Amino acid sequence: MLRGAHIVLVEDDEIMGASLLQRMQLEGAEVIWHKQAQRALGAIRTPRSPIDAVICDIRLPDGTGEELYNTLCQTSAPPPFLFITGHGGIDQAVRLIKAGAADYVTKPFEIAVFLERLAMLLSQRPKGGMPPLLGVSPAAQRVDELALKAAKTDRPVLIVGGPGTGKELVARRIHQASDQRAAAFVTVNLAREADPESALFGSGGAWDQVGDGVLFLNALSRLPEAAHLALLDAMEGGFGGRIIASCGQEMAEIIASNDARADFFYRLNMVEIPIPPLGQRTEDAVWLMQQLYPEMNAARNRPLSGVSSLCIESVRAHDWPGGGRELRARLQRGVENASGDLLQPLDIFPETLIQPGRGQTLAEARDAAEKARIIDALAQTDGKISKAAEMLKVSRTTLWDKMQKLGIEVKSR
Repeated sequence: MLRGAHIVLVEDDEIMGASLLQRMQLEGAEVIWHKQAQRALGAIRTPRSPIDAVICDIRLPDGTGEELYNTLCQTSAPPPFLFITGHGGIDQAVRLIKAGAADYVTKPFEIAVFLERLAMLLSQRPKGGMPPLLGVSPAAQRVDELALKAAKTDRPVLIVGGPGTGKELVARRIHQASDQRAAAFVTVNLAREADPESALFGSGGAWDQVGDGVLFLNALSRLPEAAHLALLDAMEGGFGGRIIASCGQEMAEIIASNDARADFFYRLNMVEIPIPPLGQRTEDAVWLMQQLYPEMNAARNRPLSGVSSLCIESVRAHDWPGGGRELRARLQRGVENASGDLLQPLDIFPETLIQPGRGQTLAEARDAAEKARIIDALAQTDGKISKAAEMLKVSRTTLWDKMQKLGIEVKSR
């Protein structure tokens, strides 16, 4: 999980420090352990090899992790910091997240949770000087590779993906990685323009603004056929910029049913970059949640202490038909409305408590309600089946049987 990573551990507690050191080394990391802030400061400022992450307790014998981080920030950009804090240090951790720290975990924590958060942090290490764009999965990395490859040419690019898959992010990555990165990036969302042709070619429109930069045509399938020839003529009339367009999966049907439109789209599809749906990239859904959660949580009057493991699993299991936009909206609502100390599955998916609608049998309704209640109880007890059974006022055996029947996979603890 951590093979090849260079990590600095700053922890004065002998037991916890030794435990974290041993486990990270078993996972393949090279770890340097310091027990004081001042010693860690020098090691991080002048490392023998590049540091991939710093694991730092907030309370140290000669200062605080916050002071260490802020001191490093005064002279350079520090490595990613994962802070360890007790409940009394959450306010400090929130300040650090706002200041640019990567993440924090709250004591007591399970080593599996710690390792998952650390692995997520390490997966965000820049490649080629640029951070991950859409996620950390092989599919997301492939999209990034195609974008960087496209940046080396000036050919038209067509980005194909469903809603909320980050098509404009990919277009901007191509522009930022190109030799023309200092030129303009002009966006025209054809799905929102009442008069797309005027938005493109009218006085002061996109064509006048782009110069030798990038013209990004969002929702290319919505461009009226009457504007196709005008766009092609403009491109061939001494245009010094570049066209990047995006569309959804509807393009295949359009091309199959209209030869004229097919010819136009093929002219703009010299390089194609397909983006798989977020529901097919479950690790990217979790990654995106990890990116968005700290800032949303920091905005709460009383920040949550973290995200439950069951909540992470529920995000991983959802198919995300609305892509990243849906995830952002659900997470924002969940963080704002959460009533407990941890973000739970029902905070993000409250519809699991909605009563059955048309076509659902009483048995299905009962199973759905029981499943939602069991998941909630397990979330509140951190997956401990005995405590969840006590909360639900059933025997441990009965609860285990129901979990098997309803497909709830939580290991007994």
